[in-house]
Amino acid sequence: MKHPSLMWSVVVLAAVFAATVATAASSSAQAQVPGAPGIAELAKKPTPRLANGRPDLNGTWKFEGGISFVRPQTLPDGSICVLGCPPAPGSGQRGGAGNPFGARGAPDFPKYKSEFLAKVKDLSDRQVQTDTLLQCQAPGVPRIGPPHKIVQNAREVVFLYDDVNGGFFRIVPTDGRPHRKGISPSYLGDAIGRWEGDTLVVETVAFNEETWLTDNGAFHTGDLKVIERLRRVGDTIEYQATAQDPAILTEPWVMRPRTLSLTDQELEESARCEDRDLEHIIDGSHHDNPR
Repeated sequence: MKHPSLMWSVVVLAAVFAATVATAASSSAQAQVPGAPGIAELAKKPTPRLANGRPDLNGTWKFEGGISFVRPQTLPDGSICVLGCPPAPGSGQRGGAGNPFGARGAPDFPKYKSEFLAKVKDLSDRQVQTDTLLQCQAPGVPRIGPPHKIVQNAREVVFLYDDVNGGFFRIVPTDGRPHRKGISPSYLGDAIGRWEGDTLVVETVAFNEETWLTDNGAFHTGDLKVIERLRRVGDTIEYQATAQDPAILTEPWVMRPRTLSLTDQELEESARCEDRDLEHIIDGSHHDNPR
């Protein structure tokens, strides 16, 4: 590993890391198939619908995000670089340890009220100790990103995820049910869905305070509400999420939109996550985790 503080591969178990690399390599290879239709071509296809007239969201969907930021690169000396790699010759990308995000640049970040900036910095500086994602816990919402597979019927949709720490699911009723009463806060919250025209709007509340909105110390309170919007266009889905936590944020945080594309590559069983960080931690410094 070339990155001096690359804790990703040692804080998360080796099995998950290996599965992550394999999945990322598979996704990268699939995305580079010569002659494969691009997003624009996929969006031009007719949008399928269910018998009730709603857009059909069923299927497995791929997108730039989740664990796909892990792109192993074999260096000239035969070593494998995972993050912070030098740019490939002729790629025109800005690589190197100082820019682990590559050509995409750093992700957007929530705007915190001034009195909470010190807490954000402290959590970020101590990410190895404070980020529950690095302790085999669920990433939370919206950090987990769009679903990798959707199962839909007239009453509900089910979101399935293949994430760094394993497989997760969310059940989203769409039949008019309200949020459940008296439930315990959880990592992925309590979701309900409604249709606004052809857009599925998912509202999620009842989160615990163990997760972050994104990387780098972006904490939230138990009053967090997340609104996700999914709209199928041809063989693509337009996805965007907004996090509302007015006690600590100066404004709702709107994540950058993502476009999902339909794929015939099915999900596979995720590797089990085991927290083995203590014996492998090199130091407690911050590390970049560009989800």
